[in-house]
Amino acid sequence: MEPLSAEPAGARRFTRSNELQARLHDLVPGGAHTYARGADQYPEFMAPILVRGNGCHVWDADGNRYIEYGMGLRSVTLGHACRPVLDAVHRALADGISFSRPTELELLAAQDFLTLVPGADMVKFAKNGSDATTAAVRLARAATGRSVIAVCDQPFFSVDDWFIGTTAMDSGIPAEIASSTVRFRYNDLSSLAAALEPGTVAAVVLEAATALSEPQPGFLEGVRDLCDRHGTLLVFDEMITGFRWSAGGAQAVYGVRPDLSCWGKAMGNGFPLSALAGKREFMELGGLRTDQDRVFLLSTTHGPESGSLAAFRAVVHEYRTGDPIGRMEHAGRRLADGVNALAAEFGIADYLQVLGRPSCLIFVTRDPNGQPSQEFRTLFLQELLHRGVLGQSFVTSAAHTDADVDETITACGEAAAVYRKAIEQGSADGLLAGRPVAPAIRRRAEPRRIASEHR
Repeated sequence: MEPLSAEPAGARRFTRSNELQARLHDLVPGGAHTYARGADQYPEFMAPILVRGNGCHVWDADGNRYIEYGMGLRSVTLGHACRPVLDAVHRALADGISFSRPTELELLAAQDFLTLVPGADMVKFAKNGSDATTAAVRLARAATGRSVIAVCDQPFFSVDDWFIGTTAMDSGIPAEIASSTVRFRYNDLSSLAAALEPGTVAAVVLEAATALSEPQPGFLEGVRDLCDRHGTLLVFDEMITGFRWSAGGAQAVYGVRPDLSCWGKAMGNGFPLSALAGKREFMELGGLRTDQDRVFLLSTTHGPESGSLAAFRAVVHEYRTGDPIGRMEHAGRRLADGVNALAAEFGIADYLQVLGRPSCLIFVTRDPNGQPSQEFRTLFLQELLHRGVLGQSFVTSAAHTDADVDETITACGEAAAVYRKAIEQGSADGLLAGRPVAPAIRRRAEPRRIASEHR
């Protein structure tokens, strides 16, 4: 389907990307290995298949260049192909990558981590965030003898049954597993107190802060106190806050120490690495210095592979010797101020907004009634793609320069003109090519179901 409105000068073509995406749907369920990377998260027939990246720039299979935001689902803070990280990885690979016994590099990486996170006594590395959060859940259940997990009303904690069973995509998960997870509201201590009252909760799991939600004064301290009073472990999910709020995560910013914390994403600047960290009294239950029944904590073949640990150590060095977060926040502030000023200039500030922490920005798209809209989100994404900006958010990296931000603001100004036209006419009809994007986690493939050629 082609858009009914005129495309901007120099509009991108996606011929090769569309061919590759169709082939991916034949071979990979959903056409991507991460739901958030799926084609249904982008305007239809405009989902670039990427071939390389450098700094904050990426190129697709059709030769189109983009300024990227989101940066690998927030996993890249220093920029793609960051030379100090690559050099460290190359040196490590030359000496082998996976062995039958621990390496000295594992000790050095653990020391680096625990220097950054003084609230943790021990750490164990793995490869993805879900492994770390599920290990924390298992450890909390063993330590307390309880089974219920209380999770905050935040979007995502794990691909494993204990959490996914509470979402719309709960097919294949026994109801009794899902029922052992309960919810509480962020910045609402009374809702947490109610969840803890039965005395069956093993762990409270939450992000200490998000892009749009800062803890109210006393909230995190109140969570800590409630967990202590009820004998419940406090688990911080630091997947996003780690290396974006600070190198020591949200716990270093807000001064509240959890019992366990779970890390990933930006630890290796895109190289696969996650971690479970925590107090010694709990972490030792997965070790050899306990008289209690041992917990099968984390045991992964690839968790300690040398390449990612070398990448992590290089990331730590960059954070110690430079100011990546300062650069991210500088770019984010300039971008938010610039786009919001444009929206005001076009008279659509109530419909198009950039919000959030400067290092973790999102854009909000509303329809003429002021309601969040997938249709209008898709229109904004479409117009940005045609102008060389790729991203489901405006999450920056330390590689975003003033020139990159200025180019993005210019693209947003042209996109805002189209957005205003849609607001004025009451819909995106005639302006939007294809079907709108859809939530990544939903029960049915509709409204972006793809007809299969294989029956």
